[in-house]
Amino acid sequence: MTSNIVILDGGMGRELARMGAPFRQPEWSALALMEAPHFVRQAHDAFIAAGSQVITTNSYAVVPFHVGDDVFSQRGAELIALSGKLAREAADAAPRPVKVAGSLPPVLGSYRPDLFEPVKARALLSVLVAGLNENVDLWLAETQSSVAEVELVREVLGDDKRPLWLSFTLQDALNPQEQAVLRSGESVAAAVDAALRLNAQAVLFNCSRPEVMASAVAEASKILKQQGVSLDIGVYANAFEPSDNKRGANEGLSEMRKDTDPQGYLSFAEEWVAAGATMIGGCCGIGPEHIAALNQALASTSKS
Repeated sequence: MTSNIVILDGGMGRELARMGAPFRQPEWSALALMEAPHFVRQAHDAFIAAGSQVITTNSYAVVPFHVGDDVFSQRGAELIALSGKLAREAADAAPRPVKVAGSLPPVLGSYRPDLFEPVKARALLSVLVAGLNENVDLWLAETQSSVAEVELVREVLGDDKRPLWLSFTLQDALNPQEQAVLRSGESVAAAVDAALRLNAQAVLFNCSRPEVMASAVAEASKILKQQGVSLDIGVYANAFEPSDNKRGANEGLSEMRKDTDPQGYLSFAEEWVAAGATMIGGCCGIGPEHIAALNQALASTSKS
């Protein structure tokens, strides 16, 4: 019997840059949507061809933090809707079922729980949800640094019945108890509790060092077993050099580490699966070649 590992996609921004799409800070992956959206479709197609069963809309950077207040006011809704349309078209053209996850980012800044303001964030999230609504199969609140951020996502979604996945980003190092913690300092237990309380279908960990992911997965799996409840657990790590992993968004391009080539990243992923992960993909720096390696090894792994 197969392992039933769901294969996610990889990092859109770095893939767009690799393909030669328009790409710079602070717009990041939004620039391709603004100037050459065909590259976004090509990136989706590449991840699907590599084996992704779920692709994520390229809406992460379509927020004022990246594109500026004026561009967001004038074109934000249009660009968000375009990101959903491009992902939907790619999924519908796939030779096998592919789901579209609507990316709901930390709208006031990645890695910055201190910048979170519910009133401002609610207004921006509402534009994202409205723009993506027509074309997504599920909602992915990703790179969330705190429980408060995901609680607001649930409020904005209201009674939307589509699955909600909550994905948290983690601090670079384990705490003195050898446990992973959210960038807010909150525990993995708090994240799992929030996922259950907010009726999420999955709890994930993303845009963090591969080395801290196994601890988070093991802790989440242990808590769920203790409570006798079921929840999918996912991981999609980044490939930043450790010295650059604390770099904030819009602070320049981080260097990519050399030990997260496809086989190196697969080795990490096998640890996450052994710890209890059921969904695996990649974040910044993880491309279609990584996804192909994950798909080949994990989608056909046999269990005894």
